[in-house]
Order: sequence, then C-alpha cells, then structure tokens
Amino acid sequence: MPKNKILFFLILSIYSFAQQSAINKALVVGANQTEKYVYKLNNKSIGIVANQTSVILNEDGSYSHLIDSLLKLKINIKRVFAPEHGFRGDADAGEYVKNGSDKKTGLPIISLYGKNKKPALNYLKDIDIMIFDIQDVGVRFYTYISTLHYIMEACAEQKIPLIILDRPNPNGDYIDGPVLDMKYKSFVGMHPVPIVHGMTVGEYAKMINGESWLSDELHCDLTVIKVTNYSHSTVYEPPIPPSPNLPNYKSIRLYPSLCLFEGTSISVGRGTDDQFQVYGSPELNPMIYKYQFKPLPNKGAKFPKHQNKLCFGENLKNSKINKGIQLNFILKAYENSKNKSQFFNDFFIKLSGDNTLMNNIKIGFKELDIKKKWSKTIKSYSKMRQTYLLYPL
Repeated sequence: MPKNKILFFLILSIYSFAQQSAINKALVVGANQTEKYVYKLNNKSIGIVANQTSVILNEDGSYSHLIDSLLKLKINIKRVFAPEHGFRGDADAGEYVKNGSDKKTGLPIISLYGKNKKPALNYLKDIDIMIFDIQDVGVRFYTYISTLHYIMEACAEQKIPLIILDRPNPNGDYIDGPVLDMKYKSFVGMHPVPIVHGMTVGEYAKMINGESWLSDELHCDLTVIKVTNYSHSTVYEPPIPPSPNLPNYKSIRLYPSLCLFEGTSISVGRGTDDQFQVYGSPELNPMIYKYQFKPLPNKGAKFPKHQNKLCFGENLKNSKINKGIQLNFILKAYENSKNKSQFFNDFFIKLSGDNTLMNNIKIGFKELDIKKKWSKTIKSYSKMRQTYLLYPL
C-alpha cells in the first residue's frame, strides 16, 4: 500500500478514535441515566419536583420532559410539585403560583411557591418515592435550593426516600460573596453559605443533611444520581432557560453580580429582552451612562421596575465573563446615583446576607477591600464544602 494511503488511514483512525472518545466522555445529566433509577420506581407511587428544565436528551438531539419519559415507561406518577416560576417556568419572580393540573398529562400540580413552601401532609401520604430534578444556577438567593430544603424536610418527616437527578452548576467553578448571617434568614437565603456556593443540587443536598440544617436535625433518605464526565471547571450552558429572566448563559453568569441591584432602585433589565445583561435607572447620570432602555411588561415581568421610564445604564451583553462577583457595577451605580438616600431598600440585606456590604458601599470602600472582609468566612466555608463534593474541581 502506498505511503500516502497508509498515512490517510492512520489519520482517519486517529480522528475516529478522538471522536469516539469525545462521545464516550460526553456529559450526561442524572435524568438521562434512567438505568440507574427507573428500576427503583417500578410498582411505586411517585412524586416529582420539576419545572421546564426537567428534560431528557434524546438520541436525535431533541429533548423530552422527564415526566413524559417516565409515563411512557409506565411509572406511576401521582403528582408534580412546582417551584418558583411554576411548572412551565413562565411566572414572574415572586409571583404567587396556584395549584393546578398539567394540560398535557392531566397530572395534578402542587405549587411550592404559593400558600405553602413545604408540601402539606395530604399531598405526601400516598407517595412512596420523591424525585427532584431542577436546573439550578448555584446562587444562594435563587430559590430552587430553598424549595429543595423544604422537600428534604417533608420527606424526612414522612420517611419518604428522595432521589435527586443531578445537573451541572453553570456557576460551579468558584465560590464568592458574604456568608449568610442567619439572623437575615429568609426564602432567598436559608443556609450559612456564600452568595455563590459552588455546588450542584446533589452536593448541596448532601450538605443540608450533613450539617443537620433540617428542622429538629432530621436527615433525609437521599440518593443522588450523579452527572457523568463533569467537573466544577466544566463550562455548562443549560439547554433550557432556568427561569424567565435568565434567558441565556451570559445572564446566568452575570446573575450573582447583578441580582444585588434587585435590592436597590436600579433595574436589571426586567421588561426587556436583555434581562440580567443590562442595568440602569432614571436616577443614573446620563452623562456617564450612555446606554438607554425602557422596561415594558413582558413574559416574566408583568410589572417591571421603572416601567415605561427611560433608564440610563450599562449594556454588558458583549462584556467578558469574569469569574467571581463583580462589585464594580453596584459601586459605580451608587457613586453616580442622583438620590443615594433612596438607592437601597430592605431587600438588599436579604440578598447580600449581612449588613456589612451595604455599609461598605455607602462608606466608599473599593471592591478589593470589601472582598477581603469576607475572605475568612469564604475559607471556612470552602473547607466545609469539600466534605460534600461529588465532582472534582
């Protein structure tokens, strides 16, 4: 055989091997690994905590909802429990979500973001196993982990095993921010962790158990179906937006930094198509902030902040994605706000988790100096976190 043909086949073989290796090492979320959990569900009554992100990747590249897939496998699903934003993920942030039923399957949907954050006993008494499958973004004030807490607590009280179908954390490559002072505990912050906690839902659930954070130091019977071929340094863009106002990867990465504005007079672009990628206010100096936008009611923001008002601010859509909370946005906005006395509201401390960040911003501290103040608690948290990690860093 001529040398050039030998070389061609050698290159082809190497290419094919590389392709197969890539396929073999493809990231696979917990939900897709049905062989690891479906057998546990046979002949059982199942409850599922799910929303629009609870999907399984098909061989043709399309997605099927977990519930549809399990029903095809003749799994007996009794009811679905939905978090903030609802089962279909179209409710506003903080909007009251009612109980209902799924139009496609007829299954009853119980809201965990309405009258009750924790499922009532009458919704659990006929459940044998609970499944939790929701895409999180790894931020303390993103309320899906608060829903996780109450689900774990309810399951522990009723001795119902919980299976978590784990998914990657798109902000899982770092930890940052002040650790929550528990006197400011709320549904947007239930545990003493930093703003960016650096854990998947499965890891976080292990920490809730291990640190005895459930009431009466209860422990949940917990199984985590791990993501395969995943590490905390893996870049992961969720295929389905996790909530109406986090439409893409850029917004998810900016969310830990920009969400602090929710506790101020500054808009984060709700009511535009660039949610959590822009910020601004009528109160900011237009000589410094050249970018303009006008919030209008839309899906996920029926009554946006500064509705129909021209806001001056900054467009971050094409900015570099940095690792870590970027305080420069809020420091600059406070410095250039026309009405500093009305800049912060009571929600800010719930988001930041302590009272020092707001005070340091008012005093005029620089970003580096502010971050130094929470470095000790970050170090302590990082050591605790290490115990519960399921994936390499």
